[in-house]
Parts: sequence; structure tokens; C-alpha cells
Amino acid sequence: MRDLALAPPSAAPLTGGLADSLFARADESPDLPVLAHRAGPDSATWQEITAAEFRDEVVRLAKGLIASGISPGARVAIMARTRHEWTLLCHALWTVGAEVVPIYPTSSRDQVEWILRDTGCVAVLVEDEQSVMTVGSVCAALPRLRHVWQLDGGALEQLAARGEFIPPATVDSMRRIVLPDATAVIAYTSGTSGRAMGCALSHRGLAFICDTLLAGWGHTAAPAGEQGAVLAFLPFSHVYGLMIQSLCIRGGLLMGHEPDLGGESLSSALRTFRPTYLYAVPSLLEKIYKNFLRTAQQQGRGALFERAAGTARDFAAAVERQRLGRGGGPGFDLRLQHALYERTVYRRLRAALGGRVLRATSGGSPLNRGLSLFYEGIGVYVHDGYGLTETSGGVTMQPLGREKSGTVGQALPGTGIRVADDGEILVRGPSVFQGYVGDRAATRAVLRGGWLATGDLGRLDTEGYLTITGRKKDIIITSSGKSVAPAALEHRLRTHPLVHQAVVVGDDRPCVGALITLDPEFLGDWRAALSLPGDAPAREAREENALREEIARAVAAANSSVSRAESIRVFRVLPEPFDVTNGLLTPSMKLRRDEIVRRYALEIDAMYQSRTRPGRTPAAEESAGWDDSDNVFR
Repeated sequence: MRDLALAPPSAAPLTGGLADSLFARADESPDLPVLAHRAGPDSATWQEITAAEFRDEVVRLAKGLIASGISPGARVAIMARTRHEWTLLCHALWTVGAEVVPIYPTSSRDQVEWILRDTGCVAVLVEDEQSVMTVGSVCAALPRLRHVWQLDGGALEQLAARGEFIPPATVDSMRRIVLPDATAVIAYTSGTSGRAMGCALSHRGLAFICDTLLAGWGHTAAPAGEQGAVLAFLPFSHVYGLMIQSLCIRGGLLMGHEPDLGGESLSSALRTFRPTYLYAVPSLLEKIYKNFLRTAQQQGRGALFERAAGTARDFAAAVERQRLGRGGGPGFDLRLQHALYERTVYRRLRAALGGRVLRATSGGSPLNRGLSLFYEGIGVYVHDGYGLTETSGGVTMQPLGREKSGTVGQALPGTGIRVADDGEILVRGPSVFQGYVGDRAATRAVLRGGWLATGDLGRLDTEGYLTITGRKKDIIITSSGKSVAPAALEHRLRTHPLVHQAVVVGDDRPCVGALITLDPEFLGDWRAALSLPGDAPAREAREENALREEIARAVAAANSSVSRAESIRVFRVLPEPFDVTNGLLTPSMKLRRDEIVRRYALEIDAMYQSRTRPGRTPAAEESAGWDDSDNVFR
């Protein structure tokens, strides 16, 4: 078992609750803009809220909460998209010592009922009439639920009006009795392989992550002398989004809110808000890259973009070798090529992100090394970090000036990381959760002698950089006993423009297989570019053959990173994507692998059976091996 020694903490310890930083900021810099939201759904104008205005609105809402009977320790759910009202109510709840229970607005009726009942929520704030109906349909099973407030129905204004008679001193006294170790949030796990569990996170744990990041990396959020600006579009219902929210408030960054993750809405928000720092997830960074490529192809510049992207990766890899002391940096020809593409390509790509983004952080799952090098090469270094719900968000970060793409960096100061003999990552530190709500047995199972068993697999190199290799529960064991971690193969498959999603399968099968869904936007452009001759049936047949060959090339490229025994030998393209609405993705957009395998059991069986050779036993089949021709596309 390897143990990375604890680094000394770099942030001052918390003395109160998370809301205190808001009040301190309003006293110190009352006119500093801290929140922003669009004037309308498609507006290019952003309305800013100063620190003093934010504090005053929080106080008004806190008074309304007190008048509604919300007391310290009461649990209140918020079921809404990433809107500035989310941030206002969240801090009002923390001001009165209540516990925030985030719920994804896309959650099903059963998921909503489970979370509200499991936590014993006394109130829930929803966004629209549809959510009111969802909550209303389960109210009979929730005897503790007393209030259902609707944002689009004027809930915040009504709350403020209800509490007008409460003196401000009452709010102030309630805020001052909130202790650092009090529970701030009950955040639910993604529930990829079972019922989601509520993680109790303290004010201290959330503040520790934010303050540590601000102390060590806060100066990178904007050029010297400028206020950093962060566009919040990831859901606050996830611990990563909550961490971003708290980090912005505690760090005095301007936080814009964008509730719509649709391509055009998000693109418009980036161009008009113009963030200086970007927080994202790998799937979004993959999508942005594919959009760059698709736009270039539509303009007849696809080959130019691919050459520029290759140069960006080569340049970033050379710079990385230099900063790690393993090489002399980019040569003259590479620097010349990079300078040329900077003028013709890279600055235009940065302009699509608003033109001011200097650095970014990727979280939620590991970022592909090639993608990380691409963004660094165009002038936006992406820190790949690691964390989970049970650790209040972050656990690692890339050390400044010693960044290593393909890893998630080193342990944050004050945090300890071990890798057990079986490869499982263990974590300890102030950010580790208080336990699972109402489930002591599950809490004891993951907290072992002060260390949290994360369920993730990884390895530490000699310099303390952590690489994530997968999840213990996702490991595939073929019928020949070969263990395969699917994540790396899936990540490489998704780098192909046509591939939208990929799920690697193969438990108790003679080889590894994959279920693949296609990117509908890129598929349309790809089909249009084929321009195949002949009548309709002939064109369709040629198109299917061309598509089969293209996906086979994507599979071959993914296989180049693993051994033959770990490579994908069969695959099938599915007619529809995995989605939250069909129950195959969690609300946090993670694959529900068990459900996918169950739903597509017949397709998986057919995928393997179509390659069964007559007259051979399974054992003979395995020993003979599976050729490159063993790809299935039906």
C-alpha cells in the first residue's frame, strides 16, 4: 500500500458557516459585482448583483424562511436548474442554519420521493409547474413536507414579503450560531448501480476545498489586477457545481448563471459573459472540440483544423516535457507552425469561449490526455482534478508549473491519498463527509480507520501524481479471466467525432465488446459529405458500409492503447443514445451500466452469437482468438 504524505494545510480554518463569507464580502466591498444572470433567455446583456445587494436579498429571504418555520437543522430541498435564485436561497438557508438538499430537476417521481422522504425535508423549492406536479404526486408519502415553493410562481418575492416583520438582528444572531461542523448539504450520489445515498457534508468540508484552491490557485482565475469571472452552467444539484458556487462567493469572483446546457445557449453565454476561468466536465470539453471540428468541416477547413489540432497537441507535449525537466521544449519548426496557427486558428477557437479564458478545470471523470494537450496547445490549459461526492468535491489538483496531462494531479494540501494493494484509492482529510444519511452500515463500510474507500482505482507515480484507471464495480472479467477497466477504452472511442457514447461490455464473454451511440449532429454532416452516387437503396447500402468502416477505425484507434486481450473485438451501434429520460443515464450524466446491460441484453447476446463459429466450443473459440474482422454492425 502506497501512502502519499500529507502536505501542510494552506488555508485558514473556518470559524463559522458558509454564509459568513458573503456578509464579510458585503462589508469589505459592497459595490463589487458577485452574481450575474441574463436579462432574458437569449439576451446578450447580463444583469449584475453587487455584494451588498446579494447580502440584502439573502437577509430578506432568511427572514421569510424564519417566518415559515425553517429552523436550524431543518432540511430544505432545491430542485431547479443553475439559476441565480438557487444561489440566493442556498445562502439564505445556510444563514439560518438549515441544511440544503439538492435534487436534479430532471429526477423522476420515484427519485424525488426517495430523496424527500430519506432526508425528511420540510420544504422544497421547485422551478416550474411541471416540478410542482411531480412533488405534488408524492406528497401523501411525505408527512414532514410543509412547503412547496415555485420559483416561476414568485416564490422568493412571497418569502421576502412573509418575513418583513422579522428584525434583521434575528437573522444575524441565527447566522452567528452556525458552527463549522454543522451539516451544510446533503448531496446524493449519482446512483449508477443502485439507489442514491445522501452524503452529509459540513460547512467546514466545503469551505476547506474552496479555500485551499483559492489559496494555491486563485490567482490564476484572471489576469493580475482583474476580477475573475466564472460562468456556472454545471448543475448545483451535483457537488462539483456546489463547489464552484462556494468557491466563487468565497473568492470574490463574478459568477454568471446559465441554466440551459443546450449547445447554442451555452455558446452564446460564453461569448457574451466572457469568463476568465472555465469549469467543465470531459463530455462538454469533448463536445466543444467536436463542434470546432464540425464548424471547420462545414467551412471547408476540416483538414486545416486537424493539422492545427495536431500541432497544438505536439506543442503542448513538448512544453510539458520541458516543464517536467524531460526535454528541451518545442523545436524551431514546431514553434513556427504553432505561431502560424495561433494567428489563423487558435485565437478564433478561444474567441468561441469568450476570448478571455486563460485556464480551466475539468472534473467528474478523467480527461483524455490528447484532449488536455489540445486545449493547452491552443492557449487554455485544463487542470484535470479528482473528487467525489463523499469528499465535498476536490481531492487533487495539478501543481502550478509542474502540470502533467493524463493525470489528475497531486493531493491538495491537507489531504492524504493512498492506493491500496488492490488498486483502490483511499482518501482522508477535512473534506471527507460526515456519513450517509440514515445508513450507518454503509458509512462504516467506506470509512476505515479515518480513510475513505472511494471505490475508484488508480495509481500514484514516484512524484505523487495520481492517475485514475476506473471504478472497482465497473471492472469487466472475461470468460478467460482477463480483467479489463472499461473507462480508458470508452474515453478513446468518444474522441472520434461520430461516436457520442460508448459502453464496454464483456463480463463472462470470450472477448471485450462495445455498445456505441452516434453523435446525431456530426452524423448528419458526415452523411451530407459522402455524396454517394446511385439510386436510394444503393446509396443506403454504401453509406452503411462506409459508416461501418468508420466506426471500425474508431474502435481500432481505441484498441491501439491496450493489449490484444483487452481490445474490443465486437461492437454494435445502437439506434438511440443513452439518456436521462430513458433511464440509462443518471441526472449527473453518468452511465447506468447495469441498466444498459440489462436493457440491451438481447443485442449483446446477438453481438457475440453472430461471431460464433460452427463446430467450436467456447474454449476453442477463445484459444483461436478473435480477428479484426470480428466487428459487428447491425
